[in-house]
Amino acid sequence: MNDAFSIKGKVAIITGAGGVLGGSIAKSFLQAGAKVVAIDIHEENLNKRVAELSVFGTDIIGVVGNVLDIESLENVAKEVVAKWERIDILLNIAGGNLPGATLMPDQEFFDMKISDWDKVTNLNLNGTVFPSMVFGRVMSKQKSGNIINMSSMAAYSAITRVPGYSVAKTGISNFTQWLATEMALKYGDGIRVNALAPGFFIGDQNRRVLINEDGSLTDRSKKVLAKTPMGRFGDIAELNGTVQFLCSDAASFITGVVLPVDGGFSAFSGV
Repeated sequence: MNDAFSIKGKVAIITGAGGVLGGSIAKSFLQAGAKVVAIDIHEENLNKRVAELSVFGTDIIGVVGNVLDIESLENVAKEVVAKWERIDILLNIAGGNLPGATLMPDQEFFDMKISDWDKVTNLNLNGTVFPSMVFGRVMSKQKSGNIINMSSMAAYSAITRVPGYSVAKTGISNFTQWLATEMALKYGDGIRVNALAPGFFIGDQNRRVLINEDGSLTDRSKKVLAKTPMGRFGDIAELNGTVQFLCSDAASFITGVVLPVDGGFSAFSGV
């Protein structure tokens, strides 16, 4: 493989590593020779994930951390720098939607619980901003590093039933552009900030709205696939290569980008 695409030896912090997406990316990073710091708020999930991932590489540590707690994140930063002396990559994977923040078909916007709105916007938006502040500070001193955030198709155009998630992901897209500009202007071209905007992947959080109990597609799924030129859902592993590319020297002049990985969903008008 061309060395420009390599992330071998890079120290990568992955938030939400106990989840499916974080776990998939962590596995691919270990296989590519990176050193992985897996962070999750749930210790049991984290320990299980680290045990699974250790098969693919020994340079992995699991650290319990809360992406909404600055002090918790600062403790993680100190531990990582003490062990590996630097932080090269931050993958802000922690986030997602909550059942209580998803409007059911028979609900109106006016029925939404403000407490659920607060939870989902806080988890996604501040759960990206706070780690970027803490680990980005280490990068600013090094004058090098990569931050990758997770936006969504919900940030491109309105998707029904997910108001809080949509607003938070739109904020993440804007924050990605803002932070990319801030870092480059103040600390040079060695620090880059980009985001992915995944299309539709079936996971634990959205399975019930995309797949019926008998395994058939819901009406929502049929609408998604009708607007996806590739005609299928994505495989979670199809995000891995994109993340690795953006973190490698091959992408050295790319910053402030929100890159769709969506099978053409964002490009297609539906006609």
